[in-house]
Amino acid sequence: MFFLTKKIILDCDPGHDDAVAMILAYGNPEIDLLAVTTVAGNQTLEKVTYNARSVSTMIGMTDVPIAAGSSKPLVQAHEPADVHGESGLDGTELPEPEVPLSDAHAVDLIIETIMRNPAKTVSLVPTGSLTNIALAARKEPKIVDRVKEVVLMGGGYHEGNWSAVAEFNIITDPEAAYIVFNENWKVTMVGLDLTHQALATPEVFNKIKNINTQPSKFLGELLEFFKAMYKESQGFDSPPVHDPCTIAYLIDPSVVDTMSVPVSIELNGNLTRGMTVADFRYPIPENCNTAVATNLDRNKFWELIYDALKNIG
Repeated sequence: MFFLTKKIILDCDPGHDDAVAMILAYGNPEIDLLAVTTVAGNQTLEKVTYNARSVSTMIGMTDVPIAAGSSKPLVQAHEPADVHGESGLDGTELPEPEVPLSDAHAVDLIIETIMRNPAKTVSLVPTGSLTNIALAARKEPKIVDRVKEVVLMGGGYHEGNWSAVAEFNIITDPEAAYIVFNENWKVTMVGLDLTHQALATPEVFNKIKNINTQPSKFLGELLEFFKAMYKESQGFDSPPVHDPCTIAYLIDPSVVDTMSVPVSIELNGNLTRGMTVADFRYPIPENCNTAVATNLDRNKFWELIYDALKNIG
């Protein structure tokens, strides 16, 4: 069967669910993973970059360039997420990275990759704070018209997790989020309203275990730690696996329902800084460039991840 691969740049801060996103992107034949770039978020830049290289080593992803990016947000101080542990990928023994780190800064690799590919063929997939993406758009504005779309994990139109109304990836760098959401490109926000449906249930754990490969064992150990931390910190019996929802949507849009609505980023509210304000009022403006993810086909989503693990072998 002939299909066109979807070219993506994965900008991430691994992170347990970022690791799942890497596995899905590399293990699915419909995704052409052009680069992995890292940004301070779940942990420091040094740690998340090490994690990205370690995961790449584990899954045999030796042909995808990895570049480190921004070590702190545009304005505020960096604050890591406790749920991922001290390393950012606690719960398993990480292999010593054998995948080299690019000499290029992540922002420059993003720009160079977009500019050398045909216009409207590369999608940006940020699963951490949006610092690198905002800086790339500011450093080389020409990329905005060339990017096919931005599909990001962050925000929520009804839910928050870092505050009552703000999600971690957005509140980590709200100014960067403001830039990204207000550029003239298509943005799909895969937020907590959607990703809290992507739960790693006991059935999921069993199916991952039964694949019985080194990468599946690695992923199972990561998710066991993630499960315990989510239960302790947020009361989830099964942990939500946020970031790969973006990749699943690009592989098969029927996995994720979306709705076109204007989304604004709150920068100034004492209680609402970092909130992604989605305006569902009718009518939706004709020139609306933003959409939000609403419903997940859970079975299709997890089947994509099982298949990716099997393909990696």
